[in-house]
Amino acid sequence: MAANKIHKKVRVIKLGKIRDKRGNLSVVESGITLPFAVERTYWVYDVPGGEARQGHAYYTSEEFIVALSGSFDLLVDDGKTAVTYHFDQCNKGVYVPAGTWRHLLNFATNSIALVLTSTKYSPKDYIRDYEKYVELKSEGVL
Repeated sequence: MAANKIHKKVRVIKLGKIRDKRGNLSVVESGITLPFAVERTYWVYDVPGGEARQGHAYYTSEEFIVALSGSFDLLVDDGKTAVTYHFDQCNKGVYVPAGTWRHLLNFATNSIALVLTSTKYSPKDYIRDYEKYVELKSEGVL
């Protein structure tokens, strides 16, 4: 996974791995592993190999994204610079703060992306138009 000073608030969070001959276990805890309390959880699956999901940003919602299975890329963008993180391990994820454009892409067949968010679903929290996002960033709204 790549890093960039412009995206210093975006960060990789390594989850502990409890090894056992019966199988490994990793844990995510609100306020301990994550810098927010989890209000919503969803997962993205059955994305055809090589495909992408629509990009967007949030006004207020924070996210933690992890690959439960398979692999995919996460592109984060601050309106000036984009950084790509590659997901292929289920014991590492990326924290994405509010006001950050993010785009899931390059899914391997049968991958599962788990997303934990700090808010309940609200269509008003979404910014789905990239040009509008860049404009809001340049105006200091985000």
